[in-house]
Amino acid sequence: MSVCGDESRILMEALGLKFEPVAITLIKKGGALPDGYSRPEKPLRHCQAIMRARRGESLVVQADRQACPVGASSLGLVPVPEKVASGEFHYNMGMYGEQGAARATMEQRPSLEAESMEATALAPLSKAKLKPDVVVFTGTPEQMFWLIPAASTFSIGGRVTVDMGAVQASCADSTVIPYLTGNVNISLGCFGCRKTTDIAPEEMLVGVPGSKMKEIVAAVERMKEGPIPKSREKA
Repeated sequence: MSVCGDESRILMEALGLKFEPVAITLIKKGGALPDGYSRPEKPLRHCQAIMRARRGESLVVQADRQACPVGASSLGLVPVPEKVASGEFHYNMGMYGEQGAARATMEQRPSLEAESMEATALAPLSKAKLKPDVVVFTGTPEQMFWLIPAASTFSIGGRVTVDMGAVQASCADSTVIPYLTGNVNISLGCFGCRKTTDIAPEEMLVGVPGSKMKEIVAAVERMKEGPIPKSREKA
């Protein structure tokens, strides 16, 4: 049985999501791997695992099954490769005009302590057997917009600060930042996830801390009776 009950159904119906939110649990070094999660036959990028989970798969991905050392190092599964730390990797991709700019990005990126994690466990929210540390949503900007007030301003007001880079949309921006800060974060996507997954050009990502899910569901349930449908009525 899912630890999240009807949360997925409520959010999908209210927001009109095509794909399920993905529950992500970061398993600390030495932690037991969960039952009911498949180990992929071939290495996967974190972004690829998210896109497979949103379509129904439950996966546990250890360090030796991480296809992208950039994402895996931000998630604390492996050390940072020297070519990544130096900026050489992303500069050679053409994402930066100078290697120093790529190096500065890597120096500033949020990441977990190297080799502090054993694996990532990902599942559709409705099937999650573990309490999620982070829940990642994918959808259109209009659908994703409602998660911003639901996760923060609906209850306390104020403004929302977004921390986003031109790389590492699924791993650093959508998973690590919500995990470390306890705050919602968004990403417009990146070269890696757009090249190697089925995310659509019109889709983006939002990561929310698992600890805020009840608050988000409660806020969305209230907004679906007023602002959400009203905003979708065209004059």
